Amino acid sequence: MTDSIRCYIGLGSNLEDPQAQVRTALEQLTSLPDTELVAASSLYRSDPVGPQDQPDFVNAVAELNTRLAPEALLDELQAIEQAHRRVRERHWGPRTLDLDILLYAEQQIESERLVVPHRFMRERGFVLWPLAEIAPSLILPDGTPLSKLLSLCPMGTLEKIGL
Repeated sequence: MTDSIRCYIGLGSNLEDPQAQVRTALEQLTSLPDTELVAASSLYRSDPVGPQDQPDFVNAVAELNTRLAPEALLDELQAIEQAHRRVRERHWGPRTLDLDILLYAEQQIESERLVVPHRFMRERGFVLWPLAEIAPSLILPDGTPLSKLLSLCPMGTLEKIGL
């Protein structure tokens, strides 16, 4: 795809068959306008962040090439979340689907609706390990190699559970 931007999307679910939710969302990413799914990581099981009175999560990372502007991409991702009946009841609470723009080329974005690189990606194994699976030599916009972040964020209880 010419004149496209490489970006990475984090996917997560812990409700209503989380593996199926994430797999379906990965398929839906292939239908986004002016966007091509380049790669997708394996699925990973992770402990919940925040409230612990909820099921474990299933996470993955997708690599996209897109000609969509960052907020247009966000709109498309939120439409997919809504198709999965995403309800925002509490911060870091359970959800059928969460789609986050982790990186959008080398851009650093801070708007009312969007912060890229994703605010917490540097400290979350369920983002870093799937990201490393599909982009092991990635350098973040601030010059930090992904490999350095991995060395500071062990897998712990994170578990690869399949494709």
